[in-house]
Amino acid sequence: MKAAVLYEIHEPLRVVDLEIEDPKAGEVKVNVGAAGICLSDHHFMEGTGTTVRPVVLGHEGSGIVSEVGPGVTAVKPGDRCILSFVSHCGNCTMCQSGSPQLCLTNRATGVRQFDGTTRLKDGEGQAVHQLSKISVFAEQSIVPAQACHPVPADVPLEVAALIGCCVTTGVGAVINNPMMKAGATVAVFGVGGVGVNVIQGARLMNASRIIAVDIKREKLDFCKRFGATDFVDASKVDPVVAVRELTGGGVDMAFEVFGSGKTIAQCVDVLRPNGTAVMVGLAPEADRASLEVTGIVRNQKHLMGCYYGSASPHETFNKVLDFYQRGLIDISGQITRRYSLDQINEAFEDLVAGKAGRGVIAYS
Repeated sequence: MKAAVLYEIHEPLRVVDLEIEDPKAGEVKVNVGAAGICLSDHHFMEGTGTTVRPVVLGHEGSGIVSEVGPGVTAVKPGDRCILSFVSHCGNCTMCQSGSPQLCLTNRATGVRQFDGTTRLKDGEGQAVHQLSKISVFAEQSIVPAQACHPVPADVPLEVAALIGCCVTTGVGAVINNPMMKAGATVAVFGVGGVGVNVIQGARLMNASRIIAVDIKREKLDFCKRFGATDFVDASKVDPVVAVRELTGGGVDMAFEVFGSGKTIAQCVDVLRPNGTAVMVGLAPEADRASLEVTGIVRNQKHLMGCYYGSASPHETFNKVLDFYQRGLIDISGQITRRYSLDQINEAFEDLVAGKAGRGVIAYS
């Protein structure tokens, strides 16, 4: 089967033929249906995120189960599934304390399956790893059964793919946050694929004002349809000053979705006293934020991280599917570009250029 492999950083992905094994105990083979183009994958391509290579990237996807390994009963061949990029072991401290999105076993095994081995080889017999154990930049994938979340027949696979990452990460960051209250004022720094869904989450929670902040006018215009009420072009004005002026002093909640130390500090600076800043975007691993700590203490501001929607991804998948089927959120409208697997490097060029909306790899 064909897959896009990262062999070296700062080089294009190479679309090659790989050998794929049969699923082992607790595993599933899927025919990948769609894969989203996300900036998190680009970090590994540029070396600002680290991973073992060679590796098939792609963590936002959906597929159809073609084969199940021994002991798998939760899904069967023919099931259409969202693929979770965090497969939970169910036994570690994080899983047993109710935070499977932070599964320690998943982190420890990384780009290998739970038994510590790989399922892919290239033409030279070299083992090829799988990002997030699902690697959806491939026609087929072996994934843990825990990654699979069945979806109804009326949910398109492209929609299911986006639920696998950007929708759940963005909407979940808001609806699963205990600090979020109805009527809150919200600022969203970075309105790309995840930021648009933070906006939708804030709308679901009846935020009184949702301020979109970005340096790309195209993205600011695009996010209007998803519920943003105000817009700040950070390429032309100081976003901290602009947000404070719009709200008469600051917002209740600020979500950092771009992924940088600078925008994290800006999110803290736009908070009113007792406000909360939520870090959602993944910054380069070496990045740091410079914070005015006295103001955080005196104004009792809160700063928290949020990974994969701050809750069990499968529980958030269920909520998001319900919202989608009831017409409360728009997912298909986020997809603005479609590519074949052979066009994957072009897809990332468009992402880095700042084009609005989500690009997807569409498999036949």
